[in-house]
Amino acid sequence: MATAQGAPAQEGGKLDVNQLFAGTCGWCHSDGGRVAGKGPKLMDTERSDEFIRNRIRNGKEGAMPAFGQMFSDADIDAIIKYIRTLKPDEG
Repeated sequence: MATAQGAPAQEGGKLDVNQLFAGTCGWCHSDGGRVAGKGPKLMDTERSDEFIRNRIRNGKEGAMPAFGQMFSDADIDAIIKYIRTLKPDEG
């Protein structure tokens, strides 16, 4: 089972989502969420924002840790925005 890592660096109080994925989420969501790894591919997900928000906050037993204590609502919104803007890596 995955465990929550330390909080990602923040610049000026704003979450650095790219660093978050590299250092925390990338263990399971490969290539910044673009391809499946231990966790599912996030790019082009058909899951609703509310589903994603709930999964980040509460995790999934045996599969994903809960990050509700680590991230604020604004942080989770930034993570969802990141997921929604993922495009194939061209390089």
